[in-house]
Amino acid sequence: MATKALFNTVVNWFIRQRIDQIQNFMNHPIETQKGILFSQLFHAEDTEYGKKYGFNSISSYQDFKNKVPVVTYEDFEPYIERARQGYKDVSWPGYIKHFAKSSGTTNAKSKFIPISAESLEYCHMKAGKDMVSIYANNHPENQLFTNKNLRLGGSSELYADFNTKFGDLSAILIDNLPFWVEITTTPSKKVSLMSEWESKLRAIISEVKNEDVGSLLGVPSWMMVLLQRILQEADVKNISELWPNLEVFFHGGISFKPYREQYGQIIGKNINYYEIYNASEGFFGIQDRSNSDEMLLMLDYGIFYEFIPMEQFHFSNPNVVSLEHVEVGKNYAMIITTNGGLWRYLIGDTVVFTSINPFRVKISGRTKHYINAFGEELMITNVECALTKACEATGAAITDFTGAPVFMKENESGAHEWIFEFSKNPDDLESFTKAFDECLKAVNSDYEAKRYNNITLKRPIVHIARPNLFYCWLESKGKLGGQNKVPRLSNDREYIDPLLELNKA
Repeated sequence: MATKALFNTVVNWFIRQRIDQIQNFMNHPIETQKGILFSQLFHAEDTEYGKKYGFNSISSYQDFKNKVPVVTYEDFEPYIERARQGYKDVSWPGYIKHFAKSSGTTNAKSKFIPISAESLEYCHMKAGKDMVSIYANNHPENQLFTNKNLRLGGSSELYADFNTKFGDLSAILIDNLPFWVEITTTPSKKVSLMSEWESKLRAIISEVKNEDVGSLLGVPSWMMVLLQRILQEADVKNISELWPNLEVFFHGGISFKPYREQYGQIIGKNINYYEIYNASEGFFGIQDRSNSDEMLLMLDYGIFYEFIPMEQFHFSNPNVVSLEHVEVGKNYAMIITTNGGLWRYLIGDTVVFTSINPFRVKISGRTKHYINAFGEELMITNVECALTKACEATGAAITDFTGAPVFMKENESGAHEWIFEFSKNPDDLESFTKAFDECLKAVNSDYEAKRYNNITLKRPIVHIARPNLFYCWLESKGKLGGQNKVPRLSNDREYIDPLLELNKA
């Protein structure tokens, strides 16, 4: 025990030193970002992409905007495919050995995001250390390295044709962790990289139920599934009975709001919750203060940020701005240029700045995941806020949900149709629906206008999902685990119709 305590003290001392560098980019954000942009341009000027767009002639941010196009994955895919086929110096110097397989939406084909040696080391790995550094500085009494960290990641496979590895980002990271992290982590690397979800769950439970777990790392929805299974297996009332030293859950991938109450119940005591903002394309934000719902934008990970105001997103020539010109409270689509060889890449996320000194953000949604069939511009943040209030008003707890439009017919108004999976049903569905509708009106004036006298939009149509409906649907698509999820908002009925059909079975 004394050895563990000494190890915890030593590692904590080293890991906490990084806070000075974090403070430096907080104090000098614009200079940090400019340095990253021109370093990347210089580094990649002799690549295929760099030669095509004249990186060596770019001397200002305005030059960069004028010469290098904003791209989607589909635009950039030919370059990624060349890198996957073993060509060097495509959009980043040298060969790319790792590709993060991003599932995208449940029906979309997979995306393969290049992970260069630089992005692995100076973005993703660096972020993991910073996550712990921030927590350790906020909680000096922590025992993170006395107890085990339970990680819940994806699987990794070898792309045999060209000897490049691809898999979930979490699996690539697990495959490259330093030994001092590996010895404080559970489950084992072998189990963590298993592909088949149900077998993996059983193996994880077998390994972790007798460990002294002090921290959790994963996606809230899938971690909840694991913890529920562990409760059944260990025959305890709550997780804190099994792991009394559990102190923090580092979570990301989806919003934590719908799960907060359930985690309080299943864990059985108050712990810390820290949100992280990462994706296959890069690691972007870390909650830097306790009990906060905003994240510090991490500015020294080899990522240069740009933003499109969402009101201009569908313009042919939107006004793209750098970090220097963002505004608090405005909804932006995020563009990234990375040390993995992505250039002015539209990641698909939308963010709102809550502060510009320092730069802190909240994830507000996805550029493709919204409902705007009637001009209501409904975003995920609107829905989550309304759901929180509706659940509080009716004693409900939500596990998962999705919503879509019901389109107008000849003499009939449109509507929004929802299917909610509850871990605790509302006292009265009618009251829940009314509260949800009223809260949406309160947080979204466009929605309120369209609901006026039911002329454009009728009251929401709400269905209760049978238990595990969303899990079963993802299972039928081969999409269990990792960061797979059903999109919570859609402007068409691609997801809700099959879910409603399955709910009848």
